[in-house]
Amino acid sequence: MEEVTYNGLTFKPYITRERIQERIREIGREITKEYKGRKPLLLCVLNGAFPFASELFLNVDTDAEIAFIRLKSYEGTSSSGVVKEVMGLTDNVSGRPVIVVEDIVDTGKTIQRLVERLRQENPSEIRIATLLFKPESLRTDINPDYVGFSIPPKFIIGFGLDLDGLARNLKDIYVLKEQAD
Repeated sequence: MEEVTYNGLTFKPYITRERIQERIREIGREITKEYKGRKPLLLCVLNGAFPFASELFLNVDTDAEIAFIRLKSYEGTSSSGVVKEVMGLTDNVSGRPVIVVEDIVDTGKTIQRLVERLRQENPSEIRIATLLFKPESLRTDINPDYVGFSIPPKFIIGFGLDLDGLARNLKDIYVLKEQAD
C-alpha cells in the first residue's frame, strides 16, 4: 500500500483490505448466530456504507434482506452538523428486526436521526453495524452493536469513505497523513 493524494491532501495506509475482510467475516458470523431464523433487514446507509454492507450481507449465513437509504452530513473533511435525507426508506420495517449498516459513526448525529426516524416505523428492534467507530468524537448516546474497528478522531478515506465523492473505491482505508501520527 502506498500513499495516495486527493484534492491536494496526502493519505497514508491505515487498515488493509485483508483486515477489513476478516473483521467483516467475524461480524457476519455474529449476526448469523443472533438472527438465525429471524430474517433481519440490513439497511445500508448510502453512499459510504455500500462496500461494507455488500460484504457484510454476503457473510450473513441466514435468510436476510437488504434495503437502502441515503443520508448526507459531511462536506469536505468535516461533518456539516446537518443531516439531510437524500433518499428515504421505501421498505416496510414494521415488526421486523432492522440492522442499520453504516460506514462510520463519528459524532453519532446522523445515526441518531436515522434511528429516531426508524422508530416511527415500528420495527421489532433496531441494531447498528458500523465499519468504523470514533468513540472520542461521539456526541450522542448512540452506541453501535457491531463495530469493525474503533479508531481515533482522524479523517479517513477508502472502502466507501470519501473526500468530496472521491476515493470510495480504494480497497484499503487510508488516514490523512498529517493526522497519522
